[in-house]
Amino acid sequence: MSDALDVLDQVGKWKNSGKGVAVATVITTWGSSPRPVGSQLGVDESGAMVGSVSGGCIEGAVVKEALAAIADGKPRLLDFGVTDEQAWDVGLACGGKVQVFVEKVG
Repeated sequence: MSDALDVLDQVGKWKNSGKGVAVATVITTWGSSPRPVGSQLGVDESGAMVGSVSGGCIEGAVVKEALAAIADGKPRLLDFGVTDEQAWDVGLACGGKVQVFVEKVG
C-alpha cells in the first residue's frame, strides 16, 4: 500500500471511531524540499500522526495548525521557505520552499 493510501486508511479509521481529524497535503515545492507534492500527514484530535509532509523539519508546526483546523473547522495554507522567518524557527533549512494545505476531514 502506498504512503498516501496508508494515511487515508488511518484517517478513515480515526474518523469512523468518532475522532476529529485533519489532513495536511504538500501542494507546492520549489528547490530542495523534503517531501514531494502529494505527500500527506493525517492528524487526529489527540495529536496522533500518520504520514509525513517534511520528514520532520516542519512537522511540529503543521501538526499545530492541523489541531487548530480540527478545533475551528477552517482550512489553512502554510508556506515554509528559507526566507520565511517561521521556517527557520521550525527548522526548514534545506534551501527550498514548501506549501502545505491543511483541512479538517468531514
